[in-house]
Amino acid sequence: MFQQSIETSKSIAGVDRQGAIAHALPGVAACAAVAGVAYGLRTLPGVHDFSPMIIAIALGMLVRNTIGVPAALTAGIGFSMRRLLRLAIILLGLQLTFGQVAETGVRGVAVILVAVAATFLFTLAVGRLMGADPRLTRLIAAGTSICGASAVAAANSVVDAHDEDVAYAVACVTVFGSVAMFAYPLLQGVLGLAPRDYGLWAGSSIHEIAQVVAATFAVGREAGDFGTVAKLTRVMTLAPMVFAMAAFLPAPGEAGSERPRAPLPWFVLGFIALVAVNSVVGLPDALKAETAVVSTFLLTMALAAMGLETSFVRLRAKGLKPALTGALASLFIASLSLILIRLT
Repeated sequence: MFQQSIETSKSIAGVDRQGAIAHALPGVAACAAVAGVAYGLRTLPGVHDFSPMIIAIALGMLVRNTIGVPAALTAGIGFSMRRLLRLAIILLGLQLTFGQVAETGVRGVAVILVAVAATFLFTLAVGRLMGADPRLTRLIAAGTSICGASAVAAANSVVDAHDEDVAYAVACVTVFGSVAMFAYPLLQGVLGLAPRDYGLWAGSSIHEIAQVVAATFAVGREAGDFGTVAKLTRVMTLAPMVFAMAAFLPAPGEAGSERPRAPLPWFVLGFIALVAVNSVVGLPDALKAETAVVSTFLLTMALAAMGLETSFVRLRAKGLKPALTGALASLFIASLSLILIRLT
């Protein structure tokens, strides 16, 4: 009798899982379709320098606020925003090695660490002074200090902000990162920066990886190679930053209410583990290339899901304070990185 009850429970659980998967499939397919269109649009002239993640969240927002999103897609959209996002971040670990940090050098690592930490804290302070929403401020701080849209998405695993906050933060880092992408090559000659110094400046301060690649290779191969390595080193700060946010920053709450800390993002341990594996084993380039494609596509699906959940009406209600916070944060990291490079 007892054994029969256990078997019955397992059977019911299996049916429930199958039902949940079937329930999520339409929404997951919709996110995949939006991601696919984003990749297609990226082939158009003038669009290639933007990551597919940014295009996908914009497309998702367009769909949500024009034709709307059927309720049948809700479960799959939520699955894409959370489960697929975490899997993508774990796989991102296979693109990084501790050896890349060594290539940046002690000076480069020091510049990056100081710039990342100082910018994050500066953004939190400015957002607080301006009275910007604290959750949105934290997302902007993560995106500006580390690696743009993917950092915003990862940080939201502990911030647990509204989808409109995520979209707003992604818009901030996209706009200000794009301004930097076009402005930096023009400033390189004016500032008299050597190729490696210029690459370090761009890699330690421009938001998206694609923007860094565009800004550095526009100057030359040496600047491009070093800028890319510097940027990847900066991406490695994503894991400790998300852990620090969960461990030390209390969750924003109403005045007088308890403000518990966010749960630790255990999936980040998977990211760190794969970085370690890639550093020790030396995985084949073909495997790393394939996982890079998968990771980027899953991140694009996650951002598409966030776009599909974002309302323009609620987005406008956020006002200009967060945007000004993002602008000041971008100016801060650009200025501080340049000063640190000059001093060292």
